[in-house]
Amino acid sequence: MSSPDPQVRAARNLADPSPENKSENTSENESRNTSEDQPENRPVRSRSRSRGPVVAVTGAATGVGELLTARLAASEEIKQVIAIDERRGEVSEATWHILDVRDPAIAEKLRGADVVVHLALDLDLETDPAARTAYNVRGTQTVLTAAAAVGVHRVVLCTSAMVYGALPDNDVPLAEDAELRATAEATGVGDLLEIERLGRRAPRAHPGLQVTVVRPTVLVGGTDTALTRYFESPRLLVVAGSRPTWQFCHVDDLVTALEYAALEKIDGEFAVGCDGWLEQAEIEELSGVRRMELPSAVALGAAARLHRIGLTPSPAGDLAYTMHPWVVSVSRLHDAGWRPSWTNEEVLAALLEEVEGRHTVAGRRLGRKDATAAGAAGATVALLGTAALVRRARKARRRF
Repeated sequence: MSSPDPQVRAARNLADPSPENKSENTSENESRNTSEDQPENRPVRSRSRSRGPVVAVTGAATGVGELLTARLAASEEIKQVIAIDERRGEVSEATWHILDVRDPAIAEKLRGADVVVHLALDLDLETDPAARTAYNVRGTQTVLTAAAAVGVHRVVLCTSAMVYGALPDNDVPLAEDAELRATAEATGVGDLLEIERLGRRAPRAHPGLQVTVVRPTVLVGGTDTALTRYFESPRLLVVAGSRPTWQFCHVDDLVTALEYAALEKIDGEFAVGCDGWLEQAEIEELSGVRRMELPSAVALGAAARLHRIGLTPSPAGDLAYTMHPWVVSVSRLHDAGWRPSWTNEEVLAALLEEVEGRHTVAGRRLGRKDATAAGAAGATVALLGTAALVRRARKARRRF
């Protein structure tokens, strides 16, 4: 999940965490709410709530984490919100702690929490893959271990429905308990699979700790992923013989689903997204964007070459999610009383409005001049032409 996607955060600051406030505990922090632990001159709302859980949110300053922190802080069902990030956010009602989630000192910041919602993930397309994995996996390990050590009884992890894998023989829709058949070939999916593995192992390693896993579908609303960039292209690439299906999830609906998990109205593993799905023909009709159809070998080969030489951020594995079905039932949330507030058609319209004016070919953002050329030639023609130019340049360099 990139910013703000469970399915996704903006690139994280991987520098060492500031030593600020490392020695303070939760009670000390609460007693100093009007000093350095709160934004200067910001009024603090008093809390008279004696019931409800204390919920900690990691990655609370931006994206989905910020939206969830604000929602929980305004809820009468929540006793207190503990917000953790590498910088202070705007939700003044929360108790803030500034540190990297990989820092073992996070254990003291989580003391007193009943539930932790872990949203500090980096799924940014431009982040170095090794650094991204180090942050995501180590951060999740540290949060799970720290939560268990201080008596937190539930951790909520947010991954993505991408972990089911996009395969031609997938059921439509997939059951939420279907086998996870994804591979690590798409951006960030290897990290998400490892996070899921850590989540399954944690209750065995730490008896008494429960783990809930939330899997959003294609996340839309301030997000930047390979799947949202697909809709920035002048033509929608369709691989011949493929069967694309699209199921979206607006960030607003993800936030309410996470709130359900934080309030323990649902547990275990479940998906979140709009009801139903859209076929590729419906996507094209609703968007007004025409397709560019290519044989599989040509599309996948070109994408792999461009990624290998560093011209595009998306590996060829990202294309599978635009080729094969991976829509999933959201029946567990429905059974718990939750309903999406957005339809697939509405989310697609919001996405198209959001990406208007952006121009992308094979996952690579183009400037206005390049985009005009790409629009004239077609997205894939431009993609293949770029690859040819690179090969020609390399040959020219070898002559000298």
